[in-house]
Amino acid sequence: MTSVVMIAGDGIGPEVMSASQRILQAAGASLDWIPAPAGLDAVEKFGDPLPDQTLDLIRKHRVALKGPCTTPVGKGYRSINVRLRKELELFASVRPVQTLPGIKVPYEKVDLIVVRENTEGLYAGMEHVVVPGVVESLRLVTRDAAERILRYAFELARHQGRRKVTVVHKASVMPLSDGMFLKIADQTADDFPFLEYEQQTIDHLSLELALDPSPYDVLVMENLFGDVVSDLCAGLVGGLGVVPGANIGERYAVFEAVHGSAPDIAGKGLANPIALLRSAAMMLDHIGQRDAATRIERSVRKTLEANAGLTRDLGGTGNTESITERLIANL
Repeated sequence: MTSVVMIAGDGIGPEVMSASQRILQAAGASLDWIPAPAGLDAVEKFGDPLPDQTLDLIRKHRVALKGPCTTPVGKGYRSINVRLRKELELFASVRPVQTLPGIKVPYEKVDLIVVRENTEGLYAGMEHVVVPGVVESLRLVTRDAAERILRYAFELARHQGRRKVTVVHKASVMPLSDGMFLKIADQTADDFPFLEYEQQTIDHLSLELALDPSPYDVLVMENLFGDVVSDLCAGLVGGLGVVPGANIGERYAVFEAVHGSAPDIAGKGLANPIALLRSAAMMLDHIGQRDAATRIERSVRKTLEANAGLTRDLGGTGNTESITERLIANL
């Protein structure tokens, strides 16, 4: 049995977490849940949306499953997600995006992974007021972080039997930072001659994704580009409610639903647990419980294809309980 830190989160977080735990148990996952606080409740109890004890628990047990959490705005708190990535060196955001049965979208045969550098770029948070009315933000790119994320993307492609890696950039505007990124990409690609490798500007990639995303396989890019493109790609297959996510480091991994806490439907039993459930399936694969992970992914597809018991965001008239029962039955 593997110990996993469980962060239920805010809003619909506790509802989708509870549903996911039921499905994981039914799928045969062997997990020992370690509850940990984060979000608005943690502010009330500990004066911090991400208490040190939560970080310590993740450092101890190495793996966490996280529901959507809210960082109070205008109260001086840093983003929970940014802090998790910084404190635990979760340098790689991994977002698999696949066409799913039963979800009406304009595209077919989408099957790609967005790999985003998580720790620097403009999101390093280095900005200051130069003079009143003028703010300067610095975009940090280091050789070590670039080498780390690029090698991770190529290794991921190799391990998953992928065929191509696309490195995304804007070197014509940022020739030093993205220029270095591309040079390192060339050097890294040389170690993987069996993989197709290409470079693509961020603007051209966005155009091509809108026209036809099917040729793309593994996309790797810096922080800001990755933040935008990962959500864009989720929209290609039905939105954030069906797409899993993970933040991976050398020692720790946090798997999470990438949608918000949806306070407007919190407590009403209407939430869709699929994004968190599929993130949990990624977690199971990460810790070696692959049979249960495969069963869950098959159940998700069968449930969506049957178009029964689905929540409203999926076009159905059901609720959290009805879709959870269907997902368990279809295991």
